[in-house]
Amino acid sequence: MKLRIVFFLFFVSFHCFSQNNVLVFQSDFGQKDGAVSAMKGVAVGVSTDLKIFDLTHEIPTFNIWEAAYRLSQTAQYYPTGTVFVSVCDPGVGTSRHSVVLLTKSGHYFVTPDNGTLTLIAEQLGIQEIREIDEVKNRRQNSEESYTFHGRDVYAFTGARLASKSITFEEVGPKLPNEVVNIEYQKPIFEKGIVKGGIPILDIQFGNVWTNIDKKTSANLNLKEGDFVRVQIFKGTQKKYDGKLQLVNTFGQVPVGGNVCYFNSLLNFAVAINQGNFSEKYKIYSGADWSISISK
Repeated sequence: MKLRIVFFLFFVSFHCFSQNNVLVFQSDFGQKDGAVSAMKGVAVGVSTDLKIFDLTHEIPTFNIWEAAYRLSQTAQYYPTGTVFVSVCDPGVGTSRHSVVLLTKSGHYFVTPDNGTLTLIAEQLGIQEIREIDEVKNRRQNSEESYTFHGRDVYAFTGARLASKSITFEEVGPKLPNEVVNIEYQKPIFEKGIVKGGIPILDIQFGNVWTNIDKKTSANLNLKEGDFVRVQIFKGTQKKYDGKLQLVNTFGQVPVGGNVCYFNSLLNFAVAINQGNFSEKYKIYSGADWSISISK
């Protein structure tokens, strides 16, 4: 009986953290040249059985914070065992660690440990971290290349892991379960005010997305039709202060009207009906942007 239980637990553990041949790429490279295609070529060279997807390659240049956010926005929708390769690496060639993070959800993240893992570590939890052995897990004959680790190290290692050419243990030595963190304003409620950060914009439309979730905002007892005081800051500098009506759909106000609402992630957001709130008020996103809301 005990043997059966041990076998069952082993099977469940193996199933939860086994790879599924899915490889997802993210970078700040853009699609104007062959960089992304080169990474995919390396991956296909490892295994033609890989199922390769793009998260995005339009991360603003060197914007580690946005790379962190896009992973946290997307990873949860991919199946257990998916391998993500994220390359936003302004410190390429320096002493920053190249790692693979295995989350408690069973997803793998191949990336420089430069802040990119800040939100994923919080959201999905850290099961284990290993530093990439760049001698064993490096594209052949790339030893003299120092500025394209995305192709030579990360794509190659990610493809080997996703295709089961190597095990997670063969990635390299185990590291402490800690990642480099970017400090940002977490959602809190104090003295009748809810505070949060502005991690990202709804870029296509210029809507301002916050990390204030419904549970935190519930402290204000907001309901549809209420007017909410919204203050937005960059660091300590106030950039916006106004009253916005809480709506379920943009069509509840005239074209050009300012609104607040809960977005598709069920987080508080502000917008202009058929307009661009970000452009009009010069509001942007990042770890240094914050927002407070009150009645």
